[in-house]
Amino acid sequence: MKVPKKLGFILTVIVLGILFPTVTWADTIDKIAAPTGFMAVLTIVPLIVVLTLLFLKVDMIIAGLAGGVLAMIIGGVGLAEANKQLLETIPTMLSITVPIINSAVAMAVFKSGGYSAALTLAKRGTKGKVEWVSAFIVVLLAAATYMSGIGGGSAMVIAPLAFAAVGVVPELIAAMSLAAAVSFTTSPASLESSIVSKLGNLEVSDYVATMRPYWLAFVILAIVLAFWGTKRRNIGFKEEASNEYDAMSNGQLFKITLPAIFLLFAVIFGPLVNQSTGIVIFTPLTYMIVTLALIFICTKFNMNQSVEAMVDGSTYILTRLFQVGIFLAFINVIAQTGTFAVIAGLANAAPTAIVVPVAVLTGILIGVPAGAYVGSVLTLVLPVAVSLGFSPVALGFVTIGVGLGSQMSFVNITMQALSSGFQLPILDIVKGNVKWISLASVILLIVSFIFA
Repeated sequence: MKVPKKLGFILTVIVLGILFPTVTWADTIDKIAAPTGFMAVLTIVPLIVVLTLLFLKVDMIIAGLAGGVLAMIIGGVGLAEANKQLLETIPTMLSITVPIINSAVAMAVFKSGGYSAALTLAKRGTKGKVEWVSAFIVVLLAAATYMSGIGGGSAMVIAPLAFAAVGVVPELIAAMSLAAAVSFTTSPASLESSIVSKLGNLEVSDYVATMRPYWLAFVILAIVLAFWGTKRRNIGFKEEASNEYDAMSNGQLFKITLPAIFLLFAVIFGPLVNQSTGIVIFTPLTYMIVTLALIFICTKFNMNQSVEAMVDGSTYILTRLFQVGIFLAFINVIAQTGTFAVIAGLANAAPTAIVVPVAVLTGILIGVPAGAYVGSVLTLVLPVAVSLGFSPVALGFVTIGVGLGSQMSFVNITMQALSSGFQLPILDIVKGNVKWISLASVILLIVSFIFA
């Protein structure tokens, strides 16, 4: 390795190190004394081990265990403390009930066919203007991901529909990736929003409300990209085999979409209705029951199938929350050695004006190789940012940055879903995304510099 490369590597490690946070909830970082001298350097080693293993696509729990054990040896952390962290972090993550409910109900809407019916309606309504269908596909993916909090699950359902209707349009695929990234990182039902809530000591609803204008702005950007990219290629609808929705009337199709329309309204506008009327109408309990009732009334699902679809839909987020809970326990063990107190001290030396953009850039860069584990990356990027006094919107920008980086990753679930849905090698999906997602990342950096 040549000297310039070595220097570049060292600088990269320093930049990444500036904002590698931990999972000891932010207020505890200040209570741990920062080691000095050689020990200050040594305590960062476990964190580098975790990141290296994540970059090598090792499972996040194994990576966390390796770093945690090393930290126990370096810092003299006992088994009792490690066990305490494990027993505290898992219940903490699983206690985030609103995102779990939202995600589960949204997956029931998925399975009942609401999105397939909506796309069929869009195709009929546009009368051959395929660019408008491309735009609608992005809207549909953004709405579905925002409601469910699961980008990969949304793409898995909608990508095959998009391929059947429009075919392979690189700008559409990139737009879907962009919409998915900004939606699952700001969703009221996502793992990512739950992690921001816990690490930043925020209510999920407050975080979501703060980030909603930026979510809408990037979704609009994705819609424009899909529309422009499809129109300039001057393509028509693909011929496809008849399916059950093609034989339905517009009225029947609209009826099937009603559960999705109601849930989207309840999730986005429910809090505004509650506030303006002074009456708590839209709560997780009420819109869960009403959505399930609408699925029963408006689709072919009976009540048992509707409830079963909801329960099955909770599996993804519950599994992820459990997984992240275990990972957080190991990161908390690393924090006990003073690792993050050292990093917070380094970050304090950075110019205030660029701290947030640097954090966003860090999130983007880490998200590329470690895109399969967006939640775990956030646990390594957010807490020190919280200790430095980042506002909720700044935390949101960092979170979106990690999401954007993941859309240029070979191991991300959404990317794999798009590869399968559009019947393309994932290499082609990544290559097509790099140009547009990189441009969106630059816009995010500018926005974070101005508004954070």
